[in-house]
Amino acid sequence: MKTLIIIVVVVVVVLAVLALLVMPRMRARNTERNQVQAREHLVESQERAAQADSAQAAAEEQAARARRERAEAELRAADSEREARERLAEAERQRTEAQNLQERAAELDPRLQNPADGGQDARG
Repeated sequence: MKTLIIIVVVVVVVLAVLALLVMPRMRARNTERNQVQAREHLVESQERAAQADSAQAAAEEQAARARRERAEAELRAADSEREARERLAEAERQRTEAQNLQERAAELDPRLQNPADGGQDARG
């Protein structure tokens, strides 16, 4: 029985010594594995940050282009509206001049009427 106890104690001591020898190696492997994984994560985070920066720059350029195009369109619309107002004003001036000329013609010869009004001229 004593022999069995001695064998068990020796086995336990050997296992304890082996554990003391193996544990640092296992810790070193775990530490190395963690360091490799940390470097991989760092590289991936840097790549993703670069991609995000690139995507943000592209989005900002697109927004600036849209704002510039909108401003140009607003300028074209304002120019077009100004041109339309000028044409309307010119048409109104011509209409007023035509009316003035028609009134003068009627003053000079009351027998003349505007053919557009359905009237007859002096040859009538």
